[in-house]
Amino acid sequence: MITESSHQITVGKWVVNIVRKDIKNLHLGVYPPDGRLRVAAPLKVSDDAVRLMVISKMAWIKKQVAQFEGQQRQSKRQYVSGESHYLKGQRYLLNVIYHNTAPKVAIRNKTHIDLYVHAGSSEQKRQKVMAEWYRQHLKEQIPALIDKWQAVIGVDVREWGVKQMKTKWGTCSIAARRIWLNLDLAQKPENCLEYIIVHEMVHLLEQHHNDKFTTHMDKFMPQWRNYRDELNQFVLNYADWSY
Repeated sequence: MITESSHQITVGKWVVNIVRKDIKNLHLGVYPPDGRLRVAAPLKVSDDAVRLMVISKMAWIKKQVAQFEGQQRQSKRQYVSGESHYLKGQRYLLNVIYHNTAPKVAIRNKTHIDLYVHAGSSEQKRQKVMAEWYRQHLKEQIPALIDKWQAVIGVDVREWGVKQMKTKWGTCSIAARRIWLNLDLAQKPENCLEYIIVHEMVHLLEQHHNDKFTTHMDKFMPQWRNYRDELNQFVLNYADWSY
């Protein structure tokens, strides 16, 4: 029995990604940075029905895309002095300091991030040092949030981890009861991290993004849509994604 499939259709100039699932209703999403269209559709709904729905929502789609185009974006990071970098939603200026001891990162005066590296360190090395610093910040935040929401949601997370992901803010392995969180969440406001943790934990109750999943989210975190929108409207990275 097929429980999920995906393919693309074209509606005018728009490419629409259709994901068919065991759900009851059509769900349309428009995602940054360039207005990617995704429709979650019931298994038996035809492409023509999806096409008609997209056409009926075209004014709304164009409005969302216009908002994305107007959003502030970071240029590609080179990890050099003077760049803007973020931690927990707060903007800092990077200051690269060359020295001969072990690489480290520190916040100074609540305005600057000092990155200590060896002279001649490559961009890749500077990026790696920053990534490990971000990873440590997330690992300090996550345990308390999981403990808090295990009691609320009534599920048990056996394992969790942090890794760089290109297309998702988080993932959940139901069989292993393990969640993974995107490293870039360290740069976003703390309530966005909490929202993604709750989102993944709710998947332990319901695998699919269907009406039952939405009902659970509404029950446990009634303001989740606000956090989702905040996450997706925050300053976009050079290559960012949505959830």
